[in-house]
Amino acid sequence: MGGAVKALLEVDGQTILETLVGTLSGRFAELLLVAKEPAPFAPLQPGAPWRLVLDASPARSSLTGIHTALASACMEHVFITACDTPLLRPQLLDALLGHLRPEDDVVLPLKPDGYFEPLCALYSRRCLPHIEAQLQREDYKIIRFFDKVRVSPLPVETLLKADPDLVSFRNANTPEDLSLLRQAAQGLSAQEGL
Repeated sequence: MGGAVKALLEVDGQTILETLVGTLSGRFAELLLVAKEPAPFAPLQPGAPWRLVLDASPARSSLTGIHTALASACMEHVFITACDTPLLRPQLLDALLGHLRPEDDVVLPLKPDGYFEPLCALYSRRCLPHIEAQLQREDYKIIRFFDKVRVSPLPVETLLKADPDLVSFRNANTPEDLSLLRQAAQGLSAQEGL
């Protein structure tokens, strides 16, 4: 995306950040916005419904962002989503939260292709030492610590009931992706308006 701050891109008349805040609000005790640089979000901070926490790791990785969120959170479990997924379905959030048990360390969707979706997941703070050890090895693949914690996959059938088209996982990695997201968002708005 040419260095654009993806959370501040507009989709369907709102920034992706605004859309995600609307989807997440009321479901969680606090909202954290993990960022490498504070400057793009500074003008938004006064009165914001989220708390900005900085990912101080020199590596650019989703795993360092997960680590920062868990280390900064006030709750035992934290929901993690990417900043460029404006189509996150509330029904999927409800399904994940309904699937969570106190002893679970990771609750995440199992997709029809057999892969996990680790950037739409609940993580326990008990994951922190395993993530820290992995980061020390400079291993940034999120799922590599899963064999050391209790993982509870959301079954495919539950995922498809909550999000039949799997739009929650669509993100803006390229300008073409962003264009497709904007089209999909308009289609969802029209569908939900019926």
